[in-house]
Amino acid sequence: MVKRKTVAVIGGGVSGLAAAKAFDERGHRVLGFERSHDFGGVWELSRSYPDVQTQSPKDLYCFTDHPMPEEYPEWPKGPQVHAYLHSYAAKHNLARLFKLNTTIKGMDRRAEGGWTLTIDEAGQEYTQDVDFVAVCTGQFSDKNIISHPGQEGFVQAGGEVMHSSEYTDPSMIKGKRVVVLGGSKSATDIAVNAANNGARSVHWVYLEPVWRIPYFVGGINFKRLLYMRAQEQQFNAWGKSPLQRVVAAVLKPLVWANFRGLEALLKTQLGLKKYGMVPKIPIERDVSCSVPIVTPGLFEALKAGKIKNIQGTFERYDGKTIIMTGGERVEADTSILAVGWKLGVPYLPDEYQQKLVEPDGQYRVYRIAVNPDLPDMGFVGFNSSFCTVLSAEMIANWLVRYMDGQLERQPSEAEMTDNIEMMLNWKRKERPAAQIYGGLCSAPFHFKHFDELLADMGASKRKRGNPLAEQFSYPNHKAYGEFLASCPQYQAGA
Repeated sequence: MVKRKTVAVIGGGVSGLAAAKAFDERGHRVLGFERSHDFGGVWELSRSYPDVQTQSPKDLYCFTDHPMPEEYPEWPKGPQVHAYLHSYAAKHNLARLFKLNTTIKGMDRRAEGGWTLTIDEAGQEYTQDVDFVAVCTGQFSDKNIISHPGQEGFVQAGGEVMHSSEYTDPSMIKGKRVVVLGGSKSATDIAVNAANNGARSVHWVYLEPVWRIPYFVGGINFKRLLYMRAQEQQFNAWGKSPLQRVVAAVLKPLVWANFRGLEALLKTQLGLKKYGMVPKIPIERDVSCSVPIVTPGLFEALKAGKIKNIQGTFERYDGKTIIMTGGERVEADTSILAVGWKLGVPYLPDEYQQKLVEPDGQYRVYRIAVNPDLPDMGFVGFNSSFCTVLSAEMIANWLVRYMDGQLERQPSEAEMTDNIEMMLNWKRKERPAAQIYGGLCSAPFHFKHFDELLADMGASKRKRGNPLAEQFSYPNHKAYGEFLASCPQYQAGA
């Protein structure tokens, strides 16, 4: 009999909702904590910039038992995703499990196992003992705040500096000279939005050009080209057997030709040469969670001169002028820093932080979920991907079984440590792109990651019956619902 446990779920975004459902349906007592006033995480409306929409199509950005509404567009807007997450929470009655406006201030290991959390709820501080902690704050929890020399003088001269998440209304930039710093999709989304909503001028500054994937590649929805098991198998995955390495060597010329063809198509379709935006790194070496989708209207705005792109970064501010590392001088009223988010678990004691994070910033996690030196805790949402919702749901179902000792392939501490070392070596030596976000990215290896999780859980069904569909189609949420249902089921008792 599996004993019923008290489980803290920290975070009420995609990952927190997935974890709360997974632990609750197994019969555990779930205590959910969300620091903001609402569910949604990055999709909570006060954190979303105008016109934000998913990078993934809606059938790749949904839970297995709850498809997005048919009337939603292929790439839903932020408010639609927010409403969808609320509908998922309502469907499974998850609101009863959470406290909003509640922040975790610290956590201490208990001698008898589990953790004692220090909690701030609306200004009142108290402690709570739990048996297990599921950290579900993902990778976009705390803003990455940076500054440049002369910034104070820029503000004193009437300029405004903001993080991308603080750009919430186009009226903020109407009639202003805007400079957006960053190479991510959020940077280009904001640049396009500003150009379309009355900004006097818009400059977009990025350090290096990266490969960007349009929603339609050569007229074909990119999910039908790039989200395939057949495509994934062309990348240099971890844990290849000697035979698989021989096969990869034999097929290397064909793989090379495939990716050069894709690069040629992207260069032609987007006109990358014209804007000096051809990346230096081959696309097969660069694909990870950091590869952005092309913001609709970006290249049209570049062509029309509504957005001017500059390669480099800010060197310093000089009054209302921003001086770039390449020497360009740009007059500005508003500086928007789309420089991402800080990754970490700030409430985890330092002694455990050191066990979790390597000196070079790589995370020591098995299956991107647990660390053998951090007992009674795990992470949901660290396994960032191009199908984030499914990734969170898969790892949440894995994690509850891991906690309960119910994995068919329950790993020992030694097995986890060996696997962690193997993965770190692979990331550092064979696939440097996999080091993005502290190594917490399963893309482009969605199928391989999910295969491992399903095998661990003992799923009797792990692939679709149609071999062609399995090999040449994207991860289907309904199919993965069936795969999860084929895992051994159980309930925790008193």
